[in-house]
Amino acid sequence: DRVLAVDLHTDQLQGFFDIPVDHLPARRIFAEHLKYMGCQGDDTVVVAPDVGGVHQAKLLADELNSPLGISVKRRTTPGESDVLEVIGDFKGRRVVMIDDMIDTGGTVIKAAEKLVENGAVEVHCAATHAVLSKDAAQRLAESPIDSVIVTDTIPVPPEKMIDKLTILSVAPLLADAISRIHTDSSVSACLRNNHYRQ
Repeated sequence: DRVLAVDLHTDQLQGFFDIPVDHLPARRIFAEHLKYMGCQGDDTVVVAPDVGGVHQAKLLADELNSPLGISVKRRTTPGESDVLEVIGDFKGRRVVMIDDMIDTGGTVIKAAEKLVENGAVEVHCAATHAVLSKDAAQRLAESPIDSVIVTDTIPVPPEKMIDKLTILSVAPLLADAISRIHTDSSVSACLRNNHYRQ
């Protein structure tokens, strides 16, 4: 009767359904956790890992009252890319990269290296779906990324549980949305709630 989804790869996917689709972003869950970590305000820069992710990064930056940065990349082969440049002022600041998923980890690792070169003192990565294919977990463990924050939309197997990894539950977000659907309340209102921090 209805589809409830978290961070579809593109908003256009909703057009493939002929039933109602509620597309919930995990951004608010990340925002509450990042605030708890102290990653907010002018000391933190939110970075889009590519030009396509600027909109989501801007929304998170607004949540954290932080400036926005952009990583410019060129895809060389499927699953591989080169980070050409990072745009923003990162010197002496914490950086938070946000993306919808981490697959091989190549994009965020290369961006993190470039951000550290440009003066970032901490680099955190927030991604909704932890695909973590191949040796991604090991590569992330050895990278300059200080923490990797994901949700539980995809189970992370024990062998990929690295010390840097924090898994946040989407259960409160989904439960709130389901409750609102059943009571004919506004689903979009649940995105303004503050109670999603673990």
